[in-house]
Amino acid sequence: MRLKMIERGLGIRQQILMSTIGALVGGRAPDIARVLHYRGELFGDVMCAWTQRVMRGNSRWSVGERELFAAFTASRNHCVF
Repeated sequence: MRLKMIERGLGIRQQILMSTIGALVGGRAPDIARVLHYRGELFGDVMCAWTQRVMRGNSRWSVGERELFAAFTASRNHCVF
């Protein structure tokens, strides 16, 4: 289910951003991009910072291995990322 407010965004800035992302990916901007940029101060900013720490922080696994794990998990979840 898509919430109409997230689909539309809060303002012109988000609409331009989603249009730009959509143009870059050759279609509609992914739902995760819409969620992360909808009221980012409540969720998106924190989630992006956490994801960067997990994917780029200190680990026994290389960044490439972590990206591969994420891509495999996304494919198993039928996610386009």
